[in-house]
Amino acid sequence: MLLSFFCAKNVVAQVLSRPVNDTNYYKTYPGGITARFYLSQKYTAFTLQDKGAKDLKYWPNTTLNMGVGATYHNFSLNLAYGFGFLNQDKGKGDTRYLDLQGHFYKPKWVIDFYGQLYKGYHLEPKDFAASHPDGYYRPDASVNLFGLSAYRVFNSSRFSYRAAIIQNEWQKKSAGTFLAGAEAYYGIMNADSGWVPAILAKEYAKRDITKINYFSIGPGIGYAYTAVAFKHLFLTGSLTGNLNVSYTTETTKDNKKQNKFSLNPVTRFRVAAGCNSDSWNVSVNWIADRLPFKGSASGGDYLLQTGNYRFIIAKRLMPGPKLKKHLRLADKVFKE
Repeated sequence: MLLSFFCAKNVVAQVLSRPVNDTNYYKTYPGGITARFYLSQKYTAFTLQDKGAKDLKYWPNTTLNMGVGATYHNFSLNLAYGFGFLNQDKGKGDTRYLDLQGHFYKPKWVIDFYGQLYKGYHLEPKDFAASHPDGYYRPDASVNLFGLSAYRVFNSSRFSYRAAIIQNEWQKKSAGTFLAGAEAYYGIMNADSGWVPAILAKEYAKRDITKINYFSIGPGIGYAYTAVAFKHLFLTGSLTGNLNVSYTTETTKDNKKQNKFSLNPVTRFRVAAGCNSDSWNVSVNWIADRLPFKGSASGGDYLLQTGNYRFIIAKRLMPGPKLKKHLRLADKVFKE
């Protein structure tokens, strides 16, 4: 079972002298509940790039999950499970994983954190370094990735991330915003017998690498834009780019270590598309990070990719007086 949550911090309009958003551009629903049904699939992949050789691309076999969730004020709870009828290849080289993602959408800030533990990877394409039709499976290969980022949303009065990603607002007119912030990541990639398969060892300078420790931090800028057609159809795109300082430690089979400082471009994008209205939202979205970093001078580079695909059907509900009372009490307790 997967558990994820989002936070969309709303400011109560009556405590301010003016609304926090331009209602001509997007609409909020104070006191409303957004209920959703969704399908999602998460992934964290690792690629070893060695000079003069083919990239070794390790991808997890994660499940397609079906779930339900709800958003009220500043808190969202989603529960999902990878049912067997959605995952016919389950049992064929499964990946064991815990993928926790938090995405906090405040009016003026978007904050993301990741805590991802993956073990069991397939080498892609399936026929590369393997004669078996199911491909080369590495049960010993693991990737642990932790990350935190924060970006300022400069045009929060007219642009809403929440309308596109968590469905509790409605973007009625096209708008965009510049973004600025910073992010940091720490990762551990480990393979007991080495990341390069024995059958390919002669082709790769990194054939003896069993473990990679990685830390990366840096500032970034970006831009996000939502195009709206006929008031209800929308397409959102968001891209941030960072120039990160990375520090990498590679460990070999005989426990020798090599360290490397480098500068690397890091990107994150969010895309969403669908139909939005006062009552319903039907949409798809994809949030993904691309994290390249360098190894020792004699070898090539590495690449981490992590993301989440989602299809959502959401319904906005206005609770009755009794439920409103209980929700206000719960919201007060949560804020305290």
